[in-house]
Amino acid sequence: MERICVFTGSSPGARPDYVLAAEALAEALVARNLELVYGGASVGVMGRLADAVLARGGQVIGVIPQPLRNKEIDHQGLTDLRIVGSMHERKATMTDLADGFVVLPGGLGTLDETFEALTWAQLGLHGKPVGLLNVCGYFDRLLDFLAHAVDQRFVRHEHREMLLVADTPDRLLMIMERYTAPAVKKWIAAAEA
Repeated sequence: MERICVFTGSSPGARPDYVLAAEALAEALVARNLELVYGGASVGVMGRLADAVLARGGQVIGVIPQPLRNKEIDHQGLTDLRIVGSMHERKATMTDLADGFVVLPGGLGTLDETFEALTWAQLGLHGKPVGLLNVCGYFDRLLDFLAHAVDQRFVRHEHREMLLVADTPDRLLMIMERYTAPAVKKWIAAAEA
């Protein structure tokens, strides 16, 4: 892996732990000489993550849609800022640039990006690792829901296992470095339909 795309919020969230986790992730990325790809904002957890990578001498590529430049306040100090036309273009560009994905706490946009990356992996469009950094149990209920979706046979166990989970950046990146995408050719057998 050379570049990691991070999905996270343009808000700092309710707990300082979320920003602290972003700073710890920045340290782990730079220590591994991994470039950051992210949503291009200067605010929230996103902005603090980019600032922390840059402060440690790392490289940061931001990707922001033109319509969001005023709302998310694009970061002016990045190694590379790419301005695209839409959210769809943003996600596709970040996916093309990255060798893996890390998810930090965030809202609906973060979840959208995460599940699109997982869906593309499920369909075999990429074999890149997708990892949740479960800061202070932020994603516990989401993980419970995914277990429920597996129990109800809407998600295959193999596809749920594509979402890697850890509570420290070093552990998550280590798991991601060892990841091999499952070879699942068909997710619904004719007998199950």
